[in-house]
Amino acid sequence: MKTTPQKLQEGDELRVISPATSLAVISPETRQVAQANLEKMGFKVTFGDHAEECDMFKSSSIESRVEDVHNAFLDPNVKGILTTLGGHNCNQILRYLDYDMIAANPKILCGYSDITAIAIAIHTRTGLVTYSGPHFSTFGMRKGLEYTIDSFKKCLLGVNPYEISHSEEWSDDPWYLNQEDRTFEKNKGYTVINEGHCEGRILGGNLCTLNLLQGTEYMPSLVNSILMVEDDFESHPLTFDRDLQSLLHQPGFNQVKGMVIGRFQRASNMSNDQLLQIIRTKRELLDMPLIINADFGHTTPQFTFPIGGKGKLTAENGRVEFSVLEH
Repeated sequence: MKTTPQKLQEGDELRVISPATSLAVISPETRQVAQANLEKMGFKVTFGDHAEECDMFKSSSIESRVEDVHNAFLDPNVKGILTTLGGHNCNQILRYLDYDMIAANPKILCGYSDITAIAIAIHTRTGLVTYSGPHFSTFGMRKGLEYTIDSFKKCLLGVNPYEISHSEEWSDDPWYLNQEDRTFEKNKGYTVINEGHCEGRILGGNLCTLNLLQGTEYMPSLVNSILMVEDDFESHPLTFDRDLQSLLHQPGFNQVKGMVIGRFQRASNMSNDQLLQIIRTKRELLDMPLIINADFGHTTPQFTFPIGGKGKLTAENGRVEFSVLEH
């Protein structure tokens, strides 16, 4: 059964935890800007006891990460949980989480990339709607954050259905290294690959991380879903092709209703033509509405979407309407 956590309000406490990469890798300047931006939105920001613990893998022990997750859900003062950053090892902690406790203390959990593992696992095991959206560190941007904040508020503070329109401009620059010398380019919007209309449960996030859950108790049913997939600069066309094919082999994929693919980073060397060719080789994708170049994943800005919420996708005559109906 689906459970939707209580929406955020001004004055609420947000707990920052590091279930993958440690807060220690985030520069003091980025932390200060992120905290200031969240406080400007009316939130109180606190940090997990082990958020800055850092080992040779730029993470922390399984015990420390699990403890911070549990404490964030158990603390009645905490209304929302933000992750520090992604990484590579979030799936290490899944077997050690107390899902009954989490289900009994539902609250917002938001992050992306490697955080897909814990967000999907919690939704699968408890029915709690979780959220793919900005990390705490994302709010450390000085420029180009308006779209991200607007979507974050619509999804996590609002209760009404809303349309996910494309951003006006986007960037793939290493903003955390130089906050002033930013490079933005005009966003041409969604690209329609297959036209059509569908409604379904929104699922997905980072593709290679989602695939880590295949064959486990943490992999969700794909039946009647709108799948959201994206990947970072390490996913080149051949890698993405292979990872996408693995997802297509999952039970229930023949009942997926539609797909939305996030914008690729430039370093992935994925062109629209290459992506179209990849999609055209997949018979399972030919009869469902499918759009690409969406504003989520590893480019900025990014929209927030509910994992386990309900969405609607319409792609007709080159026009796209992508809406979140329940979140």
